[in-house]
Amino acid sequence: MFRHGRFGPIEWAAVRRPRPGEHVCGDHPIALEVGDGAALFGVIDGLGHGEAAAEAAQRAAEVIEENRAAPLDVMMTRCHLELTETRGVAMTLARVDFRADALRWIGVGNVTADLVAKHPAGVAVRSSALLAAGIVGYRMPQTLSTNQVPITPGDLLIISSDGIDEHHLDSIDFAAHATTIAEQLVGRHGRETDDALVLAARHRGIS
Repeated sequence: MFRHGRFGPIEWAAVRRPRPGEHVCGDHPIALEVGDGAALFGVIDGLGHGEAAAEAAQRAAEVIEENRAAPLDVMMTRCHLELTETRGVAMTLARVDFRADALRWIGVGNVTADLVAKHPAGVAVRSSALLAAGIVGYRMPQTLSTNQVPITPGDLLIISSDGIDEHHLDSIDFAAHATTIAEQLVGRHGRETDDALVLAARHRGIS
């Protein structure tokens, strides 16, 4: 399954697949416009896999869509309150402000997010989201904090569920479209024991 589009200067794509042998994926992408000056991206990873994981991730996605303009920590808290009767999720959200060329992100659990750029030696990791330990819907940290980093034309945001192995940033083809990048990362680095999802969002520099 893949989705793709463009919000302002950001070209994005999300590719996911269920655990091999299953038909339902517990990983869910987030890609939403927030007014005309920002966009919200994220990945929700329902704990485990199968129907129960997919239900938890879908409920979190609905809460985020309803609260897309809220601060990131508020969205995370509202998801936590709504997911108490589910198995819970890991989740990372990133808001890109087009006018300020700024990216603000927050994460609970093990959904990784990295802002990377092309480098003569391959890939340069410009920044990584700080992930708080916990499970949204079960156990949240007492304090949720966000951090902000600049994002410039050419930068690529990669958000991936824990169904993607830790070496996935080593083989990014910066010449490819965001859809191709996400497809390649899932195909090359998806774990056989879990659902897998990659969201790629590139700053193209022309709104």
